[in-house]
Amino acid sequence: MALRFLGIWPNTPDDGSPTIWLEETTGDLIIQSWKADEETVRAAQEIGSVPGHSTDVPDHETVIRLPANMLQFIPRPAHEPVPRSASGTDGAPLANTISEGRE
Repeated sequence: MALRFLGIWPNTPDDGSPTIWLEETTGDLIIQSWKADEETVRAAQEIGSVPGHSTDVPDHETVIRLPANMLQFIPRPAHEPVPRSASGTDGAPLANTISEGRE
């Protein structure tokens, strides 16, 4: 499996911070983040997704909470702007914490 480091939570302490990697063969995102609390999971279940799809979270899945400022590390088409919640007040992306040569 070939993973490429994309970014880490800009406000990170030393351990256990939200991090995103890209699995280069499949294009899948690998995300480490905080487990959503029960209230958040219930709210997501109440809203649902598509008609006829269960809102139960299977044992092999989990719901996570990804800080808004981590959206800047999620790959998107070049023509798509960085989401407003992932940018500073001037609209520029928040400081990128990716270190050169770190993969």
